[in-house]
This record gives sequence, structure tokens and C-alpha cells, in this order.
Amino acid sequence: MNATAIAVALSLVSAAAYASAAVAQARLAERTDPGAGFLRLLGRGAWWWSVGLNAGGALLHVAALRYGPLTLVQPLGALTLVAAVPLGARAAGRRVTRIEWRGTILTLLGLGALLLTAGGTAPHETLSLPEALAVGAGTMAVVAGLSRPGARPGLRHAAASGITSGVASALTQTLTVSVTDHTGPLLSWRVVIVAVLVSAFAMSGLLLAQTAYRGGLGAPLAVVTLANPVAAAAIGLALLGERLQGGTISLVLALLGTAAAVRGVILLSRAQAAAPAAIDRSVAQPERGTGSPTRAVIGSRGPFDQPTLHPESVRTPVGGP
Repeated sequence: MNATAIAVALSLVSAAAYASAAVAQARLAERTDPGAGFLRLLGRGAWWWSVGLNAGGALLHVAALRYGPLTLVQPLGALTLVAAVPLGARAAGRRVTRIEWRGTILTLLGLGALLLTAGGTAPHETLSLPEALAVGAGTMAVVAGLSRPGARPGLRHAAASGITSGVASALTQTLTVSVTDHTGPLLSWRVVIVAVLVSAFAMSGLLLAQTAYRGGLGAPLAVVTLANPVAAAAIGLALLGERLQGGTISLVLALLGTAAAVRGVILLSRAQAAAPAAIDRSVAQPERGTGSPTRAVIGSRGPFDQPTLHPESVRTPVGGP
């Protein structure tokens, strides 16, 4: 099995782990009193199961970065959104809509095209310490600019979240390759500084995503999902010597695949934003004898900004509103 196949396989299992963690979190939320404290969650096996799945997804993603270029591994992160959409619909007690199926098909076709054009060798080049510091400084400058007060804060914070998470993955690849190639000391200044930058950017991506989703889910989720691979791929192409295979034809195919994947992610994000509203309308006219439904929407959580489900309990007063 070549490096590309290993990277793709690891990315697929990583996406499945993240999506499964989302389902576990959704089911746990259904059975837990919203007022329950954090310590009570620590005693629930389902909570630890979701934590383990998220950790497993993160480790598999890191392993995929060891075997595949950023231009391949990062776009495949959108598969988590593809997997989470039908799982989220099931958790919310509804069917997958036509627009969600269209988004899923377009995303898969686009990722398939990108898969054909991505480089097929395991990464060997890494960022030098000056390059890593320059990437870190540039990212902080961009984030500072996007985080300034002004119009459309949700979209700007979403872009900042996607960029910081993509940069975290690019730095993680440098960290992983540096530690596993055995060509230098295990704990050098470069390794330590890059590890600190990875932690800082991963946490910043999570916090920025949470801020971005306060004003709505659909458009910010699409921006986060798309900005992440763009930022990582830019570093790979500009600094790590990554290239597309096949020349001009491959470039055209990659552009078409990117367009299809972008359209698919936007459709999936819009569908997720519309799903809670549709559920709210159904809740407004509850059937006799039914309990309080639960809606599950896709948010952003995890070390590299992978989407997961965040259930929100919708309580209806006895006798209707």
C-alpha cells in the first residue's frame, strides 16, 4: 500500500471517528439534564466514549498528515461534515433532505477529483524554524485583522478559525515528520516551538469558531470548512514543495473538483442551518403524547476544527406554546 492510500484510509477512519463522536455527544445530551454539572458528565460512560472517539479522530488525522501531503489530507476533512449530516438528521428525528443529498454528492465528487490530482508521496520536507515563526506571525496578523470590530463578524471569525486550524495542521505535519524521521534530536528548539504554536492555533481555531456560530450556523460553517484546507494547502504549495500531478489537465480537474466541493459544502451548511428552523416549526404544533424533541446541529469542536453535533433541547410547554 503506497503512502497516498494510507493517508486516504486514515483520513476516512478519522472522519468516521469524529462523526461517531458527534452521535455519542448528541445521545448523551438527550439523556442528560441541561443543568447537570461537568462532574456528573465525568461519571457517564457515553461521555468518555465521545472523548475517546474525538481523540482517536485527532490521532488518525495526525497519522494521515505523516503519510499524505497537505493538499490531500486537509480537503478530506470535509468528509466529517458529509458523514455528520445524515447522522445529525437521524439524531434530530428527520429525514435527509434533497439539498443535503445534493451537497453530499457534490462534495464527494469534488474530493474525488482532488484525490486524483494530489501528490502521491509521503511528506519529507518540513518547515524550518524561521519559516514556522514566519507562518505563525503571519497567521496572527491575519487573525488580528479579521477579528477587528466591524461588519459581518461571524464570517470574519469563521475565516480566522479555518485559517488557524489549517495552519495548526500544517505545523502538525512538520512536527510529526520531524519527530519520526530520526534525523535530528527528538527535543530541539524547533520541535518545542512548533509544538507550542500547534497548541495555540488549535485552541484559537476552536474559540474563534464558537464565536463565529453565535450569529448563525450555515455561512460560518461553510467558511470554516473551506478556509481550513485552503490555508494548509497554501503552506504546502508555497513552502513544502507540494505539487499537483498531471500538469495542465490535472490543474483543470483540481479547479473543477474544488468548485464542486465548495458548492457541496455550502449546500450542506445551508441545510444544517435550515434544519433547526424546520424542527422549531414542527415543535410549534406538537402531537398529543409526544415528548420534548431534540435538535442536533453541526458545530465545530476538536483539535483541528472538525465538525461535531451539538444537540439543543427544545422544550414545549404542556398544551402548546
